[in-house]
Amino acid sequence: MKYYIGIDLGTSAMKLLLVNEDREVIKTVSKEYPLSFPRPSWSEQSPEDWWTALKDGMGELLTEDQAKRVEALGVAGQMHGLVILDREDNVIRPAILWNDGRTHEETEYLNEAFGKEHLAESTANIAFAGFTAPKLLWLKKNEPQSFEKIRKIMLPKDFLNYRMTGIHSTDYSDASGMLLLDVKNKCWSKKMLSTCDISEDQLPTLYESYEAVGTLTEEAAKDLGLNSSVRVIAGAGDNAAAAIGMGTVNEGSCNISIGTSGTVLIPYDNFSQIQNNAIHNFCHANGRYHFMACILSAALCNQWFCSNILGDKDYESLQEKITDEMILKNEVYFLPYLMGERSPINDTGASGCFLGLRPDTTREDMLLAVLEGVSFAIRDNMEIVSSLGIDIKGSTVCGGGSRSPLWLKILASVLNIELHVPTSEQGPGYGVALLSMGIKDQQPNIKQTISPDEKLIARYETKYQRFTKLYPSLKEFFKGE
Repeated sequence: MKYYIGIDLGTSAMKLLLVNEDREVIKTVSKEYPLSFPRPSWSEQSPEDWWTALKDGMGELLTEDQAKRVEALGVAGQMHGLVILDREDNVIRPAILWNDGRTHEETEYLNEAFGKEHLAESTANIAFAGFTAPKLLWLKKNEPQSFEKIRKIMLPKDFLNYRMTGIHSTDYSDASGMLLLDVKNKCWSKKMLSTCDISEDQLPTLYESYEAVGTLTEEAAKDLGLNSSVRVIAGAGDNAAAAIGMGTVNEGSCNISIGTSGTVLIPYDNFSQIQNNAIHNFCHANGRYHFMACILSAALCNQWFCSNILGDKDYESLQEKITDEMILKNEVYFLPYLMGERSPINDTGASGCFLGLRPDTTREDMLLAVLEGVSFAIRDNMEIVSSLGIDIKGSTVCGGGSRSPLWLKILASVLNIELHVPTSEQGPGYGVALLSMGIKDQQPNIKQTISPDEKLIARYETKYQRFTKLYPSLKEFFKGE
């Protein structure tokens, strides 16, 4: 029996999956590592902690016999993070992560001074605070000594690939979120490199996600307990990798993730430039392309309200008290911008808020508003997709929020589409394990389909239209004094 390993480098933990040649998940191991917030809105991590987690996790994942039979492995990673190495390939400073919000000025400069139109021509996207290019501009301005030392610029998963192979590499799907890649032509954008004052030799070599970068070095093989013949593929950004595992690879398909953040991913075959850059236009892990929208706070909103405000982590019990009658009468609204927002408003200053509170408002009304607010934010992005002429009839759904029957009923009714829940969901790690096997298309088994509730469709249509008026009314308020 041959084995393959998928590694999901997440924000707070690494998940390792052992998959056999029949595509069955044999074992999973999770290893946590610290996350640093040195200043408000900053988010950093030590790349060496990722390597330690990989070594420790690999020791728990495999038996001695299984380790001898591993053929290949791949890493799916948290996107956009900035990892910089010096001439000796030492890490210069902690990685600046995807959810770091320090680059407001740099993002505004790129979108306004450089211009959204030129950005779209150069990279197929506009600037968002989480992307890598604004981080480089911030570093040049605020930490010039670190900037001058840069020999290689990498994304989080690429640091692990370097430690395993000694090769500086990245894949097209992850590179798409740097704002340095010409997505249409699959090459580094000379205009953006010049804007960020970096050279192409400071960037890693580009690969398709399923292509082998190399094999394990003797040192890495010893550290990981594997044979040096094990192939290491380029891997993928976490959302693209998850889409491979969910079978979201063909035009007309869609996957919605209700994790800590929320995403909508829609594949397409031949590159198409979009005029409205409120959503991302990225390379897919299967060699084609996908549109993707990201809301920064999805299940995080539910966790925050239940744990921090209500002091109750029994999410299921809290939701059981919400009835259809309450849904039809509830007039409370919630803007789910706890960490600012990316798609489609691109406003790091936006914040979460409740509206419509009255003396008879209950905690169930407020919890319901939280679930609805996240669903409305997802619909905001589906409306952008519809404006591109893409007609989505249904979608697979994954993430922690997908385990809530109430939330799925609300979301299906808000979007007025069917939602398909797979039998098992292993996330990005499973997708990249499949890619390491050379598999780029797999259809998951569906255990449940949730249809829109006819009683709620009209109700949510009216409530959504009112929701769309809230952010424009509060936009100036969010800018502060």
